[in-house]
Amino acid sequence: MNDPRHYVVIGGGLAGLASAVWLAEAGKRVTLLERRGRLGGRTHALAAPPVDDVPDNGQHVIASGYDHLFRYLTSVGTRRYVAFPHQGVLRWPGGRATVMATKGFGALRTFLGAHPDASPADRIRAGIATARLGWECLNQPADLADLSTEQWFERIGMPATAREALWDWLALGIAAEPVRQESAKVFADVLATGIRLGIRHRRPVTIGYPTTDLDTLFVTGAERVFEQHGVDVRYRAVVRRINIHDGAVSGVLLADGTELPADAVVCAVPNSNIGGLLDDLPEHNEIYSAADKLGYTPIVSTNLYLDRPLGTKGEFEAIIGGVGVIDEVFDRQRMHQRDTSRGWLYCLTTSGAYEQIHKSQEEVVAEQMALLRRYYPAAREAKVVHAQVVPMPRATFSQVVGTDGLRPDQRTSVPTLVLAGDWTRTDWSATMESAAQSAARAVDLLLALPAPVAV
Repeated sequence: MNDPRHYVVIGGGLAGLASAVWLAEAGKRVTLLERRGRLGGRTHALAAPPVDDVPDNGQHVIASGYDHLFRYLTSVGTRRYVAFPHQGVLRWPGGRATVMATKGFGALRTFLGAHPDASPADRIRAGIATARLGWECLNQPADLADLSTEQWFERIGMPATAREALWDWLALGIAAEPVRQESAKVFADVLATGIRLGIRHRRPVTIGYPTTDLDTLFVTGAERVFEQHGVDVRYRAVVRRINIHDGAVSGVLLADGTELPADAVVCAVPNSNIGGLLDDLPEHNEIYSAADKLGYTPIVSTNLYLDRPLGTKGEFEAIIGGVGVIDEVFDRQRMHQRDTSRGWLYCLTTSGAYEQIHKSQEEVVAEQMALLRRYYPAAREAKVVHAQVVPMPRATFSQVVGTDGLRPDQRTSVPTLVLAGDWTRTDWSATMESAAQSAARAVDLLLALPAPVAV
């Protein structure tokens, strides 16, 4: 028999989109509620009218081990828009660049010391420390949750050259926090997941990138699925509370005072927006407390249109020694084969941007151009055609020391109410894969519910 239940998904970010898509594919009647006027959450495209372009609100990378994200992209028909380069690029002040292989035997050099000044002794120490790092990821010491990633690196003897060229940068990218305050357990958990996936797929996990804008990658295909399956998408729908009666969801109370009847709900909102929604849930205080303690990490993204190319060697390059200003430079010409008649577009990211988040656009652009001129000789005479700074004070939940064990499960004490979002418990840190994996787990819980009893 057909399932008569009404499934409501709260939140149109990636976790909400994936939840709605997979419920619709399963033949369920779905309503998606989004408080803003567009879908995509923290992953969407922006308009840049002065240069007639559509950049993104922040550049994203995609690991080859993102199995749930690839499932979502397959569902919405956009899997073809992800590419994986065969090498990575590290860039030092003065323009010196190191090209790192990410596959085959060349990848071994990356782990043994990609720093151009690494001595043979450094490489030996890096190899020993990397082996110990991998072992402790899979067999974690009891005190790992009490250590910062920096303290962990020091304890295993990771040499400074290896940290500068690879490990500090990788840790920053994984948790968006400087290694001095990032939780070592967060980093270890993600590395352990990557190792296990590499063994399962018989290939190492590598980093790729979208070859199109984020709306095309994540949203447009989902809208086609919604139209095909009759999903009711409601914009500007602000939810105040999920109503629960007799241990089951009964509806969703909206800000205008109306109640939308619901038999099951996926609550897929960020930890910053969870307050008040779960008041009828017995364990709501514990979930609210965890959401507050997880806090937020700021990221600043900038789309810089220049009047000339920077002379990059790769699609994206890691800036080494930038002291918290710009971790990566993304060359959208290489990534998207875009036309340059209105300028060369470079997307810059600054993770853990605690200082930069409070600065004006003019200050951010001046600071970043000064840094680019240190790293790229071609930038010394470059002029900014257009700049678009995107400050995100609550870009992700925080993953500092002391946050281990706070992330709530997707399952709640009410079987017809499940949670989703990158901040819920998954095998990954605050990533798109975490959002997609949480959605998969939430949907599986709902699909496993017993069939409703006919009256």
